[in-house]
Amino acid sequence: MPHTPRPSTVLTVNIGRAMPSAHTDCPAGTGIDKRPVDRPVRVAAPGPKGRAGSGLAGDSVCDLRHHGGDDQAVYAYAREDLNVWERELARELANGAFGENLTTSGIDVNGALVGERWRVGSELLLEVTSPRIPCRTFAGWLGERGWLKRFTQAAVPGAYLRVIEPGEIRSGDSVEIVHRPDHEVTVEFLFRAETTERELLPRVLAAGDALHPEVRKTALKYRSAKAS
Repeated sequence: MPHTPRPSTVLTVNIGRAMPSAHTDCPAGTGIDKRPVDRPVRVAAPGPKGRAGSGLAGDSVCDLRHHGGDDQAVYAYAREDLNVWERELARELANGAFGENLTTSGIDVNGALVGERWRVGSELLLEVTSPRIPCRTFAGWLGERGWLKRFTQAAVPGAYLRVIEPGEIRSGDSVEIVHRPDHEVTVEFLFRAETTERELLPRVLAAGDALHPEVRKTALKYRSAKAS
């Protein structure tokens, strides 16, 4: 029998409420504890980083210095990768356990290209911008020894996305890749360039305007320093 590709879907839409944490210096705490919701959620561009948080209505992003804003409006992580981590860590990881807004199935999140566009449900259009860089709050939340190093070495960071067309989504919605740009800069490639293989940074500029502005600035600075 011919192989039938598995449909790409959002298994769950996850939102979080602010809670105190000893692993952040943000007075508002953290919104990393994301839980699946069984209702439609409105998703829209939240506004500039530093002043705006999550793109999902009702979802808390507390430390606006490092999280949230238009270019990090939505965070997606694949259930397939959570399953691998479950085996590695010998513990259960519920949907939302990594603080992701969308737990997906059937889509290669880390192989997604920067600038790739996803139609989620019938209305929402998202664009891949950058990988998640692990932080102290994430490490504290997971409670795993050496987590930042382990997560970085695995290079399966999940993807941040910006909102191109707003809309309502809910658990079970389909995900369709409607645009895939012509360059090499995947989420995994960009993650390695930002973390363990800095020499790759000049090559990420091939992603053009779809790059997160902060990443573009870093890559240009690196290229200039190498040229001088």
